Parts: sequence; C-alpha cells; structure tokens
Amino acid sequence: MYRTAASRAKALKGILNHNLRASRYASSSAVAASSSSTSGFFSWLTGGSSSSLPPMDIPLAGVSLPPPLADHVAPEKLKTTTLSNGLKIATEMSSNPAASIGLYVDCGSIYETPYSRGATHLLERMAFKSTLNRSHFRLVREIEAMGGNTSASASREQMGYTIDALKTYVPEMVEVLIDSVRNPAFLDWEVNEELRKMKVEIGEFEKNPMGFLLEAVHSAGYSGALANPLYAPESIALTGDVLEEFVSENYTAARMVLAASGVDHEELLKVVEPLLSDLPNVTRAAEPKSQYVGGDFRKHTGGEATHFALAFEVPGWNNEKEAIIATVLQMLMGGGGSFSAGGPGKGMHSSLYLNILNKYPEVQSCTAFSSVFNNTGLFGIYGCTSPGFASEGIQLVAAEIENVAGGYFDQKHLDRAKAATKSAILMNLESRMIAAEDIGRQILTYGERKSVDQFLNTVDELTLQDIADFTSKVITKPLTMASFGEVLNVPSYDSVSKRFH
Repeated sequence: MYRTAASRAKALKGILNHNLRASRYASSSAVAASSSSTSGFFSWLTGGSSSSLPPMDIPLAGVSLPPPLADHVAPEKLKTTTLSNGLKIATEMSSNPAASIGLYVDCGSIYETPYSRGATHLLERMAFKSTLNRSHFRLVREIEAMGGNTSASASREQMGYTIDALKTYVPEMVEVLIDSVRNPAFLDWEVNEELRKMKVEIGEFEKNPMGFLLEAVHSAGYSGALANPLYAPESIALTGDVLEEFVSENYTAARMVLAASGVDHEELLKVVEPLLSDLPNVTRAAEPKSQYVGGDFRKHTGGEATHFALAFEVPGWNNEKEAIIATVLQMLMGGGGSFSAGGPGKGMHSSLYLNILNKYPEVQSCTAFSSVFNNTGLFGIYGCTSPGFASEGIQLVAAEIENVAGGYFDQKHLDRAKAATKSAILMNLESRMIAAEDIGRQILTYGERKSVDQFLNTVDELTLQDIADFTSKVITKPLTMASFGEVLNVPSYDSVSKRFH
C-alpha cells in the first residue's frame, strides 16, 4: 500500500516538475500552455477533470497493486503451554500492533482469614508499587517509556494484573509485570498510604447504594467463604508482613495463568519461562467452601429514598448452560434508572422498564443483576423508591420475578435479549485487555478456553421454556433480601419470602 502511494506521488511529481521547467524557458504562448496543464493537475486534485491525467478507473502504468484483503480472516487459534511447575501460558495472536498481557491468580477474598481480612482489596491498590528490584518511581518511568497502561482487579475468586503496550515492548512488559506480581516490596510507607486511601474509600462506599447492597446480599445470602466482604472492613489492620504471607501462600504456580492477546506464543515463552519456572510446584489447595442460606440485611440511615435488593441462588459457571440462562434473563428483565442516561429510549423495551419504571414515578431505579462464580451465583433485582412506596415497590419486583416463572415473555422479547447478550459478548472481546482477561479467567475456571462460538450457540439454543423452568427452579431457593436508607416501610422478610414458596 505504501509502495503504491509512493509510486503514484513520484509520477505526479514528475508531471508537475516537467510543466514548471517548461514554463521557465518557453515563449509566452508556451507559458500559457504550461499554465493550462498545471491548472489541470490542481483541478484533478480537487475533483475536477484533466486531459493530462488518466481517469481514476484506469490503472497507472508500472504501478503494481497489493493483493486485496480476504473476505473472511480466521482468528488465530489459542496456544497453551504448561510449565513443569504447573503454571499455564496461553496466547492468542492478532494483527493489532499492540499487545495485552495479564497474570491471573486463583486467589480472591474467599481465601482470606479473619487475620488477613481485606488483603485482596489492599493488594489491588498495592499493584505496580515498589518491588525488590525497582522503586515505584523507576517502575512508573519504565511503563511510561513503553507508553503502557497497567491495571489490577480483585474479585471474590480471582486476582488479575494486566499491562498493555506496543508489541515491540513485549520483553519489557513481561519483565515489569512479573516483577510487580512476584516481588512486591510492601514498603511500610506505601502500605500505610494505601490504607489511608482505603479508609476514605470505605467511608464513602455508602454513597453507592447499589454497590453497597450487592455486597450486602453476598454477606446475608452465603455462609462461608463467599460471605467474606470484597471490600476491607472499616477496622482494617493490615501490614506489609500480612500481605507478604498471604501472597506466599496463595500466589503459587499451579494457581496462575499468564495470558496474552496479540503476542506470538514462542516469543512470549522464551521471555516468560526463565522468570516463572522457579515458582514452587505446590499442590493446588481446595477452594474454601460456601453454602447458600438466604437471609435479610437492613441498614437504616434515614433519608429520602429506600434502596432494596431481592436475590436468589443460581448455578455457577461449572453449570455452563444455566449460568448463561441467568445472563440472558438479566438482559431480558433489563431495567435501569427513571432517566435514560444513554439517550432517549435506551433499554426501555425491557420488562422492568415497561411494567415498573414507566408506570410508577415513585420508582427511581429498578434493574436486574447477576453475580456468577465457579460453583454458585446470585440473580436478583435492585430497586430504589420513595420511602412511602417501598412496600409496594418490593411487591412489584417480586411479581415480576413470578411472572417470568409463569411464562410471561414471548418469543420477540427472548430474541431481543439473546441478540443483546451476543452483541455484548462480541463487542467486549474486541478489546485486547478483555480478550486477555477472558483467556486467563476461563483457564482458571475450566482448565481451558472455550470458543466464543460455543457460548453463542448455547445462547441461540435457549427457549422460552428454558427461561420459565430456570426461574421456577430458582425461586424455590431461600430468598436473600437487603435494604438500605429509609427502611421503616420495608415489608418483613417472611411476608416477601412466602410469595415464592
């Protein structure tokens, strides 16, 4: 392409130079002829016609065109290597000039003990700080020199560290990433600084009612590891020594996956193997047990709104079809705020909009949510109403869940939800960082990465009966209910629960 453009420019430059040289030495009549030719060139540039240049649909002599792009470019196959210590390396090549590399660890808040409560939250904030080999200043300068971006995320079951930059910096990206995860220094002043920021963050957490209630339904609904809070408690008392002990116990080779999008597998393997092959080969510990029990959480803070959530247990990703049904059901019920922030009509075709938000102005927000883990999960609906409408609002939400179990939806609704689910999956996977994260987290969950076509086909095969049967089974489980704000008018747990049993 570049060679073609250069050849064309050279030919045009020759025409222009020839005309200019002729005008320098010719008579007045010749100069007029030259001026006419030159104006023809500029006329051609601006879209006019010129007798001295061929039309655009005639190939230029001596110019070879590059081959056209194929109508369909097959994606590169995933390549996976397992090191002798059990650590997995997985890559997916792409034509993108940039690359994303992530190190994912089978370690989250479910592995915390009362002694290390809040460790994963603090580790997320301590990512890419000082290491045993680099100061924080040097680390930042090296990442800036690459033009890179870094991020870290903590969840209940997994931790993720990623770096994104141009492919030419792959060796440097890998070295910085692995050094940050394997060799954190946990300097006292850095830990104390992040603890101070965390306490501010925790103090402001209640300003996000939906996030607060999502945490509440986990602590109320589960007994065991999944009841551990994702956010550190207000009385957090962590030190660098506690973090170091937590990392040494949980960041072992068998529980790690290094995943990359846009990187050649053999090239990455040459860089990674010397840096990670010495990690200890420790037998993978059993995942801490959790049991869904249901329950009720209430926090009265007063105010002009009542926030609530109703949730039930759903199967985890190890039951792939039912986990996907929960995802489609979330799209099907939809919802959102009373103000459509994404533009007029955004999401207003969903049942929670049509049946609740559009009919009852007292309801300020109503949206479906799901939180799916390896072996279990939660599906529910969050709502926000005026205090005087709280009881009726909760009953309306309960009625919507019952309607789904009774086969309320028609095929048009289901087709729309399935299309929305598939488009969300495909659009997310267009991002390099999300693609790398998808590789790493799937391998941690399944031991392999399942193809996107497999998920899309499962979505396509879902029927209205699948949705109704799934919901009917789900609402037989104990109800989890949480409320926050002005909760004096929230109905009792038993009065809501008996609607489903």
